[in-house]
Amino acid sequence: MTSNEPDREHPNGFDWSKYETEVADVTNVVDLGAERDRRNRVEDGVDLGDDLDGGPVLVDSPQAQRVAKLDRRGAERRPLLPPWLRSRAELHDVTVWAAGYVGHVTAYHLLRLPKYAAKLALRAPVGLFRALGAARRWLFDLEAAPVRQATVRTENAEQYLHLSRQRDRRVRWRGIVALAVIVAAIVGAVTLALAPSWVPWAALGVAVLVFGLAGAPADRPLLDRAVVGTRVAKLTSDIVVRALSVLGVAGINQAIAKQGDRAIGFPAPITRDGPGWRADVDLPPGVTIGEVMDRRDKLASGLGRPLGCVWPEGNADISPSRLVLWVGDQPMAASAPPVWPLLKAATVDVAKPFPFGTDPRGRQVFMEMPYTNVLIGSIPGYGKTAAVQLPMLVAALDPHAEVWGYDFKGTGGLDPLAKICARYASGMDDDTAEAGLIALRELREECQRRAAIIKKLPKDVCPDNKVTGDLARRIKGLHWLVAVFDECQDLFAHAEFGKEAGELAEKIVKLGRALGVILVLATQRPDAKSLPTGVSANVGTRFCLRVMGQLENDMVLGTSSYRNGLRATMFTKRDLGVGYLVGAADEAQIVRTYYLDGPTVEVLAARAHAAREAAGTLTGYAAGRTAETPSTRRETLLEDLLGVFRADEPKLWAETLVERLTALRPDVYADLTRDQLGAALKPYGITTSQVWGTDPVTGKGANRRGIDRQTIADAVAERNRRGGDSAA
Repeated sequence: MTSNEPDREHPNGFDWSKYETEVADVTNVVDLGAERDRRNRVEDGVDLGDDLDGGPVLVDSPQAQRVAKLDRRGAERRPLLPPWLRSRAELHDVTVWAAGYVGHVTAYHLLRLPKYAAKLALRAPVGLFRALGAARRWLFDLEAAPVRQATVRTENAEQYLHLSRQRDRRVRWRGIVALAVIVAAIVGAVTLALAPSWVPWAALGVAVLVFGLAGAPADRPLLDRAVVGTRVAKLTSDIVVRALSVLGVAGINQAIAKQGDRAIGFPAPITRDGPGWRADVDLPPGVTIGEVMDRRDKLASGLGRPLGCVWPEGNADISPSRLVLWVGDQPMAASAPPVWPLLKAATVDVAKPFPFGTDPRGRQVFMEMPYTNVLIGSIPGYGKTAAVQLPMLVAALDPHAEVWGYDFKGTGGLDPLAKICARYASGMDDDTAEAGLIALRELREECQRRAAIIKKLPKDVCPDNKVTGDLARRIKGLHWLVAVFDECQDLFAHAEFGKEAGELAEKIVKLGRALGVILVLATQRPDAKSLPTGVSANVGTRFCLRVMGQLENDMVLGTSSYRNGLRATMFTKRDLGVGYLVGAADEAQIVRTYYLDGPTVEVLAARAHAAREAAGTLTGYAAGRTAETPSTRRETLLEDLLGVFRADEPKLWAETLVERLTALRPDVYADLTRDQLGAALKPYGITTSQVWGTDPVTGKGANRRGIDRQTIADAVAERNRRGGDSAA
């Protein structure tokens, strides 16, 4: 049936030609090839709507989602200069390394000049023989001899005659050149004979050098190798993808099986970053950084590198699946320990950031002390005390800062710094624990006193209601006060003093940061009992060396740190002094702290002591004042309280008791306050209550906080009973 024939299936027929004419009047036939080209241009951002007809556009169509090529507001701009040029410290390190490298190579070869001269002298005859042989082959055109011999074998007379005539011409003009060279050599020899004595020797040296180099064997170079470096393979995307594919992460394996290499993205080129390679990697959707961190050993195996060279980190600001992989040329623990930049400093300023350590790339990492508190945790033996000494030394080298030190381990780790401490105690006994508790009480009172001073200052002097570096030096009583508590778990877990110590430390952590009071806490048992939650949750700067579990990790680094990929459990036995530093920068950092041995700390402490002595800021323990022995007050307090009660006084106000205790033993209770008395009685289960009495000054009756004599007597009886049971 043709198009103009009527449709036989319809009784009245159907005129196809008429229908096609009507449709053609209202509809154009779409050219599919042209439409595909137009769509491709739209998706590429070239065609921005020239072919659109103004009709409805689907929200997920290329037209709706197209972005102009110039619109890249969300794109990350790569730095103009490499990292080592943007950092003064890195530029200094690179310059020092380059100078040291050049100096080493130069000195190495200078020392071997006699050896090189002897080699040249021995090889010069061989070089001369080779030169004469090459001249003979050139003069007589011996290099073309095989071609002439080949024409003889083929009996091609015409070709042979042509080659012979060409050879004769060559030998003729080459002979002339050789004769000129010989004459020039004779003239040069005569000239050298008539020249000063050093000229022939110089010419001989040049000849030996030239012929010695010409006579050197191909497999035996003249110069020895001054630096033998390990050849580290370049990190490529294929190597990274291969390493990630062997981790056994289901999300990665499924994505690679479906999409191949495109499953793992690289938003930036893999580049050199310090002594290693840096790769920014976008993991497949649903895969988090923590899944890779858990398999760091497998990742290192997949990369074919030692474990200490592979340092995966996260960039949660971009995405939970953005992995920053740094692969060093050598293990971090095997690199030379860096020297503390403040080793030769006479004095420092606590208000300024100080170098705390280096990252895996060798870059300096700084820590600040003002407006923060510091928490350091790890299992024993991984550099916790060495890390504590750094902020303590910085405070010691500032002659206007006050330092308190308490070592509850009792091994003397902080003893070299005792000579600059206004308060200091070391030991594992109850006396040291109570000394730490008394220190926390005094710090709490110091915070209250400082808050009152700041409140009275004019706004133009203290606009932000906090201690600044300028105020710390100008206004008496607002100097920086750094209190260090090493092995603080022994204080917070103490049966008698732990609860109160935890409450006081929490208040100081919350209030002291703006008042110039800084706590530095270190623990080797970071759990809820040994490190109160209120303390760990409010510390601003945290440093966690190797720990063994998720609980300890999150107690030091913060809740959910383990889940977010900050896992100090990944550090190995060789990673001494290496840990995660959180709070010192916007991102968590892997840091290797500077290490100072005992004699070095002694030297720095002596320098700090001399600076304080010159500034007149030696106080307390450092000035030779013996601290009060806590056992003196603790052992006699209950008996002394019973002694100051009269028989007709069942209850007394707390301030009355303080006055009588001070009169009884002024050397022991001279600084005792009402609050301190209440705190000292808490471990015995004695609390204050409302007591009616008469004010001796006004003569009026009043209700005030006081103590019941019977509770003290019961506490004495209970203590004596426990002592008797223990003796039995």
